[in-house]
Amino acid sequence: MGTKAMEAFVANETPVFMNKPPPLVFKLMSLPSTIIKLALGLLWCIIHVVISLFSLCSHLMFNLECYLISSGLLRKYRNLQLSRIKYLAIVVDSREAKNTVKINQLLCWLKTLGMKYVCLYDIDGVLKKLFEPSMNGSRDDNPGGYLDVSANIKALDCCHRGMTLECISGSDGKEGIAKAANLLCSTYLNGDRSAHENVKSKSVFTETDMASALKSVGCGGPEPDLLLVYGPARCHLGFHAWRLRYTEIMHMGPLKSMKYGAIVKALYNFSKKHQNYGK
Repeated sequence: MGTKAMEAFVANETPVFMNKPPPLVFKLMSLPSTIIKLALGLLWCIIHVVISLFSLCSHLMFNLECYLISSGLLRKYRNLQLSRIKYLAIVVDSREAKNTVKINQLLCWLKTLGMKYVCLYDIDGVLKKLFEPSMNGSRDDNPGGYLDVSANIKALDCCHRGMTLECISGSDGKEGIAKAANLLCSTYLNGDRSAHENVKSKSVFTETDMASALKSVGCGGPEPDLLLVYGPARCHLGFHAWRLRYTEIMHMGPLKSMKYGAIVKALYNFSKKHQNYGK
């Protein structure tokens, strides 16, 4: 092989060898990254185990506390001061609201605890249909006057439980907003222009005007002091927002796993809270 041929061979093969590191060097370079991946995986497993153990311990402690409360072994939960809870609202996920056994059991517990006025809500109106046969068209004047229930809201009087129930759904709120808006517009356009004759700017509807309109169309209703939510989501599930200005909201978990002790604890915690604003 001539000199020129040898030079050409070396020129062609040199880039190939330069782009491929030796096998030993490649192994040494990949070893730290492998160790880092293993360390991160081990750390993730440890964190996952710690969180799972913490969640398990919290669940067991909660169940134990509920059992002790139900058994009457914890003295501070024996005498509840429910004077601050004039109106209680219960929000149930519509899929769980079909469980009539649990709903009846929940109402029996609330009656045992001394609750007089309860609002039941689910977004699809399952509870409203469930208690529709109990609606006799009459209203108890005392609860209505005491709680400022508007004239068009019919309180369901469950004689066998001794409680006054109000059943509402998500559609009631949508219809109420539409009717209230129509009432405000018609009032402004047709009847009450005299108050706005000297006003050059556009009319502004205040919160008081909207509240009055909602009450006029039958969707005002009392504001619950406490709202207990049963369902997978930690939200009020579409409960009428204009009735939640100063309401305390507590998530109680799924309806199928409700506990008497958990309700007592929620009522007790609310009775011990101090509100700086509101009622």
